[in-house]
Amino acid sequence: MTSASPLMSPGESRQRRRRSIQRRRARRRALAVGALVLAIAAGLVAIVLAGGADHGSSSAHASVRGAAKADAVPLLSPAGLPLGKPPLVLSGLANPLSDPLLVSFHSPPRAGLLFNLDTGQVLWQRDPQERLHIASLTKMMTALLAVRSGPASTPVLVTRQAIDSAGSKVGVLPLGRRVRIQTMLYGLLLPSGNDAAVALAQHVSGTVSAFVTAMNAEAAHLGLACTHYSSPSGYYDSDNFSCAADLAVLAHVDLEQPRLATIVRTYTAALPFPIAGGKLYLENNNPLLIYGYPGLTGLKTGYTASAGRCLVATAERHGVRLGVVLLHSPDPGNQASRLLNLGFERIYHQAPVREPPIPAGA
Repeated sequence: MTSASPLMSPGESRQRRRRSIQRRRARRRALAVGALVLAIAAGLVAIVLAGGADHGSSSAHASVRGAAKADAVPLLSPAGLPLGKPPLVLSGLANPLSDPLLVSFHSPPRAGLLFNLDTGQVLWQRDPQERLHIASLTKMMTALLAVRSGPASTPVLVTRQAIDSAGSKVGVLPLGRRVRIQTMLYGLLLPSGNDAAVALAQHVSGTVSAFVTAMNAEAAHLGLACTHYSSPSGYYDSDNFSCAADLAVLAHVDLEQPRLATIVRTYTAALPFPIAGGKLYLENNNPLLIYGYPGLTGLKTGYTASAGRCLVATAERHGVRLGVVLLHSPDPGNQASRLLNLGFERIYHQAPVREPPIPAGA
């Protein structure tokens, strides 16, 4: 204990000791409060920093989600309709470095695809999901809707609107008469008749515009994520487009229709027709059919100035079915032949088959 000062009375000494004790207690409380304030401040700093880190992490996750969303398969078609499940899933799509075939062309097509018609395996690709004009490849959808609409003998009225169609035509459709739908389908797919396309559209849906709506609905149902139609013929390019990947799926679907599969592999046809002589004679303009490509099974050509030369070609050898899509190609006949041959020979190890030459640019 501290001794009392000889200059203070005992009361003053006790009072001084009390004040000293109070000061020490006050200092301890101040120190405790200061420590608490520092702890709270440190906690707040930690929370702020953690919040900043979480915000950065959230931003990073948002960025990844945004990237994933950008890369994800779209949920709606270009017409704004929900997409169904494609009947043929193309494996290896949009991953060209893993293609079994690496093929280059001196003057390549704008877009293209070589694929197995049964398994969907992609063998070669070039921008397969790029949206491009497709000209008369449009008629692949027109034919699908028309062939489902009724039996081969169903009569189709030839209207003035059909007769007045621009571009390629069957050319001898008799106004006001009725022509069997099977004959119209040959006229649609062999010489690529725009008049037949309009007549079929009006027969199936009543009007061309209603038929175009049905085309877009079916495209969405088939999961064709980059396809939009504006006419049944493809003569006008505005708002009429697709991509190689979608056309590969549509080729698979068309060939599942026996009547269409028979038509698209036919080079020449003589068909019942309500004119003098009772026959309509037609020829296919597919260059691989014209020059006798071995095993060819179809399918359709197209051309406009904007779309360039387009071709969907399919072939079968020894049970292997392959398809090739070429959009805006400078030489569709030879490019399709080369791709199909490489697929059969290098991937499926089939012996080369002799074939007639196809003139350049055919």
